[in-house]
Amino acid sequence: MNRKLASALSITITAAAGLAAAAMASGNAYADDITIDTKPFISTKTRAEVRAEVMGHTLTSAASEWAMQMNHAPQSQSAYTREQAKAEYIAARNEVSSRNAEDSGSSYFATLRRGTGSAIITAGPVAH
Repeated sequence: MNRKLASALSITITAAAGLAAAAMASGNAYADDITIDTKPFISTKTRAEVRAEVMGHTLTSAASEWAMQMNHAPQSQSAYTREQAKAEYIAARNEVSSRNAEDSGSSYFATLRRGTGSAIITAGPVAH
């Protein structure tokens, strides 16, 4: 009995989906022709003014035009040197490699300094 019910439900659902797809596909298309603007364009600048404006920017290649449009901010100077960046990167890379080692970083953590300063850290109440 359950197999017949499941089969009937799957056939009904498939038929309903097919009918829904057919109903959506049979709708009216509301496409229109290309709209052509019949009023003439009236420029506010003369051809010579536009040409002088374009030629005022010395464009030597497409790359320079792209750079001109990007409007880059000036590059700031920093006291952080390339050597410092490389040293920090290598130190971080070695730390990540040590933490991801086969022992899950336990040898890396064993080599770290464990200074606590003047505070004493205990797991239970302090006996005086």
